[in-house]
Amino acid sequence: MSPDRHARNMLPIPDRPVPGLTTYDAKDPDTSFPPIEPLLPPEGAPNVLVILLDDVGFGASSTFGGPCQTPTAERLAGGGLRFNRFHTTALCAPTRQALLTGRNHHSVGMGSITETATSAPGNSSLRPNTKAPLAMTLKLNGYSTAQFGKCHEVPVWQASPMGPFDAWPSGGGGFETFYGFIGGENNQWDPALYDGTTPVEPPATPEQGYHLTEDLADRAVGWIRQQKALMPDRPFFVYFAPGATHAPRHVPKEWADKYRGQFDDGWDAQREQTFARQKELGVIPAEAQLTPRHDEIPAWDDMPAELRPVLARQMEVYAGFLEHTDHHVGRLIDAIEEIGALDNTLIYYIVGDNGASAEGTLNGAFNEMASFNGMAALETPEFLLSKMDELGSPSSYNHYAVGWAWAMDTPFQWTKQVASHWGGTRNGTIVHWPDGSRRRRACARSSHT
Repeated sequence: MSPDRHARNMLPIPDRPVPGLTTYDAKDPDTSFPPIEPLLPPEGAPNVLVILLDDVGFGASSTFGGPCQTPTAERLAGGGLRFNRFHTTALCAPTRQALLTGRNHHSVGMGSITETATSAPGNSSLRPNTKAPLAMTLKLNGYSTAQFGKCHEVPVWQASPMGPFDAWPSGGGGFETFYGFIGGENNQWDPALYDGTTPVEPPATPEQGYHLTEDLADRAVGWIRQQKALMPDRPFFVYFAPGATHAPRHVPKEWADKYRGQFDDGWDAQREQTFARQKELGVIPAEAQLTPRHDEIPAWDDMPAELRPVLARQMEVYAGFLEHTDHHVGRLIDAIEEIGALDNTLIYYIVGDNGASAEGTLNGAFNEMASFNGMAALETPEFLLSKMDELGSPSSYNHYAVGWAWAMDTPFQWTKQVASHWGGTRNGTIVHWPDGSRRRRACARSSHT
């Protein structure tokens, strides 16, 4: 490996001066200048792919013992490392700003979500210009950078097509390409989208088969293929952050129907089943004890019998949504493998930016905005039952019941909204980098010889 000739302790990296004699006569036989060389990362620098799902509890994915099938995550875990102590902040924007800067979230102004920012220190939603984003650091070291999906770090008074764009991914965020949305959540069937800083319409309608997660995966796959075709010597940094599985839980019906009847026993039984699988997988200690259900969370058997079918359907829709999301993450992984770059791509698959969300009321919601606007009482059991078959469809804006959020956070107490006892602040994470593992083994062998 040749030595790195660049001084990387300062960004932007200073240009290297041209040594030797500078001549001004084109006829002078000594007129010769070194070729222009693009700035590249140090030799052997890997591609980097960071995948961050939204509102997924520790006990939701099958990779960590949950009922929602995530074969892509399991595949990566099988060839990598599975972490059960990845800490998040129990809120979207603080987790994301901390992740994208490598800093404590308060130190980068994100003590809460952007929508509840104040002028108090640490809660302004303004990232100080002395704290550079990770994507900017990598770009200034020669990486190609792109973000697809959710950005929840732009102060609300800057979140318009007029900017200013200092906090936008492709403005001051260090990403050369951005395709996604700026707020905390989005309609999966008819999203508000930006291409860079320009608002754009979705390329198709729900009737034509459009879904946001699929669109984001299409864009990411296309960008990765083009990047490697045009810049094979330059590594990429891709941040893939779908709006899934944040509410609204929108998913094609066939994905939800795969789970038909699997949640009829309710959240108490589901929590016990997940807890047992987690012990089998070794993601929790064999001697662990399951935390009890708090009185604020109703028992499944105490829910009205006539409401239980719609409650079970809420969870079927959520499970289908998570599996659907993992499927499209798998398309990214397949594309990277097809171009021969998988072994030297450092992948972080973070299964949730916080614990499962309990914003859906005790009965769940067909339209979560009713609850946010103080009108949850409008969604009576009779109304919810009448809308059961529409859950997850373009006519809905749905959320599951509090009991399901609690079950999806197994084995921890509480949920995203009550962040104590890890329920909101620990998420499962997978790291996959075959070349890195081989390098470590080679270094270990050489240290023993």
